[in-house]
Amino acid sequence: MAERWTPDSWRKKPIVQVPDYPDQAKLAEVEKRLSTFPPLVFAGEARSLKRTLGKVSAGEAFLLQGGDCAESFKEHHPDNIRDFFRVFLQMAVVLTFAAALPVVKVGRIAGQFAKPRTSPTEKQGGVELPSYRGDIINDNEFTEAARTPDPRRQIEAYRQSAATLNLLRAFAQGGYANLLSVQQWMLGFVKDSPQSRRYTEISNRISEALGFMQACGLDLERHPELRTTDFYTSHEALLLPYEQAMTRIDSTSGDWYCTSGHMLWIGDRTRQLDHAHVEFCRGIKNPLGLKCGPSSTPDGLLKLIDILNPENEAGRLTLICRMGADAVGDHLPTLIRAVQREGRKVVWSSDPMHGNTITAASGYKTRPFESILKEVKNFFQIHAAEGTYAGGVHLEMTGTNVTECTGGARAISDADLNDRYHTFCDPRLNAEQAIEMAFLLAELLKEERIANAKPFAAAAGL
Repeated sequence: MAERWTPDSWRKKPIVQVPDYPDQAKLAEVEKRLSTFPPLVFAGEARSLKRTLGKVSAGEAFLLQGGDCAESFKEHHPDNIRDFFRVFLQMAVVLTFAAALPVVKVGRIAGQFAKPRTSPTEKQGGVELPSYRGDIINDNEFTEAARTPDPRRQIEAYRQSAATLNLLRAFAQGGYANLLSVQQWMLGFVKDSPQSRRYTEISNRISEALGFMQACGLDLERHPELRTTDFYTSHEALLLPYEQAMTRIDSTSGDWYCTSGHMLWIGDRTRQLDHAHVEFCRGIKNPLGLKCGPSSTPDGLLKLIDILNPENEAGRLTLICRMGADAVGDHLPTLIRAVQREGRKVVWSSDPMHGNTITAASGYKTRPFESILKEVKNFFQIHAAEGTYAGGVHLEMTGTNVTECTGGARAISDADLNDRYHTFCDPRLNAEQAIEMAFLLAELLKEERIANAKPFAAAAGL
């Protein structure tokens, strides 16, 4: 029988990827303050996301999850949030139009501040300091004062998340997401891209369809699903003191929810069965993600699924597969077969970013667009071969015009990386590359929809 869960039961377990706070008294004070702050999200919203993810697990919707590698205090600006949201809307429209399925929109935003690191320390010029672990923990500047973990940064992360969520809710529900504005979502620098013509074609067809509906007497203003959209937030549940402080009992159900975000995920480096991160996440009722890397085994994965989703609830658990373009074919099929054999209800999602990171000749860490695309294509092909549903994609992306990932329609080269390389952590797709990825995903979804329709057509004698 599993041990009794409490919001702090993780503290009795082994833990990795945690900062060494020199002032424990200050840390305890910050945790106490955070526990009195209003929730950032509500239990009912998390339940709504879980229901829609249940539709994804049944093949009735598609999950689009994406956003910054790690959010920055310095780059917190309404224009950046708006541009990200606008690109996300464009991607969702492209996917919905091609797949004829609802797209569940989940951002890596309003909480994605902490990052796991390969090494706890970093050396520069003979000086060794703690690694940068994200703005919620320390600063990227290479000085002893900046790199010393400061618990007060958790308060700033909360405030930035609250401001970001406030703006996102206004965009999603206040008219910005109105499908009548679909032609106005194009970012300035993307208007000259090779993708602008394709997006304009889709937006024109949507506008024509809406015009036809109005001509037939349909009052579009009376249909909120055309004027608003559901948008959810997610982040890696890495800094457990912060997550515990944001965990509250839902007054309507009596269940515990972590109110720092709608969906939380466990990273590839913190998914040990008997460790703190799995312990914390098993007790909250939010929908969860679980990163599955090349070291994931069928038996280990099934044990994690039993711990994190013991009731086999549809929409509770999303398996985010991050294998690498050349390794996904060796590892993913055995995981799919094990999960299918045991009848586990999960969402299968592809993270084609983390397994395809390389160091370019220029010294910049980058991700070739061709490798990202290859892993996504292999992901879809494997699921088609196994008779399962490729239900989602998980991207690190931004709405700004960065040059961090090579390739794409504009063929960003190694020499171009220095132009606008702004990330403090991992390289992100820029807006143009993200929209290009959406078109490529749309083609895969359309092929999947057509393939799945054939058995029905044959059965119907068509």
